[in-house]
Order: sequence, then C-alpha cells, then structure tokens
Amino acid sequence: MNIIQEDYYPIKFGWVNCYLIKTEGGYILIDTGFPRKRKQLEKALEEVGCSSSNLKLIIATHGDFDHTGNCDYLREKYKTKIAMHAHDSGMVEHGDMLWGRKMRNLFTRMILKVLLLLFRAGKFRKFKPDIFLEEGYDLSSFGLKAKVIHLPGHSKGSIGILTSSGNLFCGDLFMNTGKKPGKSSLVDNSIELDASVTKLKNYNFFNVYPGHGSSFKIEDYWKSH
Repeated sequence: MNIIQEDYYPIKFGWVNCYLIKTEGGYILIDTGFPRKRKQLEKALEEVGCSSSNLKLIIATHGDFDHTGNCDYLREKYKTKIAMHAHDSGMVEHGDMLWGRKMRNLFTRMILKVLLLLFRAGKFRKFKPDIFLEEGYDLSSFGLKAKVIHLPGHSKGSIGILTSSGNLFCGDLFMNTGKKPGKSSLVDNSIELDASVTKLKNYNFFNVYPGHGSSFKIEDYWKSH
C-alpha cells in the first residue's frame, strides 16, 4: 500500500487502486477495493485525516466488486453517500458482476469466479446507491471542481471523473500494468469501449489514474496508439 501525500492520494492494494481526493472542506473517495482489504483502506483514510466528519462522498467508477467491495460498509461507518451510474446499479443491488452485461457466457463467468477466489475478494455487501451520476454531473457541490464522463465499454455504467486541474480518474477504461498503458482487457462491449477512448479526445486533460496499474500521461497513450 502506498499513499502519495498531495491533493490526490492513490491508495494501492496490490493490483487494485482507490483514490482519495482532498476537496474544499473534506474528501471524496473514488472506488473502495475488495472487502478483504477493508482494514488497510480504513487505516489509509485515517492516516490522512479522513473521517466520518469529512468524507463527503464515495464514487464507484463501475459496479465490479474490486471497486465497490467496501462501499456499503464505509457508507454506514462514515455516514456518507454512494454515487455511481444507474446502468451498473444492478450489479451492486443483486451482488452479480455480470448483471446487465453482455459477456454472460460460461467461460467469462469462470474467469470472474477464479479471479475472485484467487484474490480472496471477501464477502460482498449488496447496496443501493444514493446518487446516480450521469454524463456531465457537476461535483462542485461536494467541494470538487470536476465533472462526470460516461465511459461505457468495460461495463455499461462505467464512468470517469475529470477534474478542472486536468486529472482523469478512469476506472477500468484503461489499465497500466505492463510496459505501456492500454485499454481494459476485460470488455463487455468493444465498440463502446473504443468510442469511449475516442471521446476523450474532446477533453483537455493531462494525467490518467486507472483502476489497475500506474498513472500515466494521456499524451503518452495517444503517441503509442
């Protein structure tokens, strides 16, 4: 686990990233990791002064359990709210990562089950989000100058958070676990994923913070693809 002391605190649990963003008067947490990493996540939040008095919002970039695994627990403990896109709400309400997805074949199911067992994900707590985030949703009311971008492809309700300072928290649209950043390797709809990547050319930003792997410059991605 590594926390970088700046306005953006990447919290790394092996191959999964969460991000704590310091806002005006508090914090926003983007994604929450697997349930089995709960104690480590709580410790990371405490180390930077994040508590029930100042955690303004939890944002899930999509419904997969490695991103939503601690949402309900943290909502209860920190007396905060959970926000995500409506299209992925069924995953967390039913406890089924394949809910609403096209990739429902047996092979894909087996891969997801093996991954959950391999990383000992822990027991998932179902929940219903408090806020549904749509394209262009303004987060300034939570103290953060940022907006929501709908980026389907990995899942129907995948989103990114684009800050006014030029940082994109992209969930699993991109990954950067190898020699260079690339698109997600687990895709529900490849056409939508490609369209989401192309869509980013309409925005002005510099840094990308993915759900898996290291951050990178978007310029480097455009140069290599």
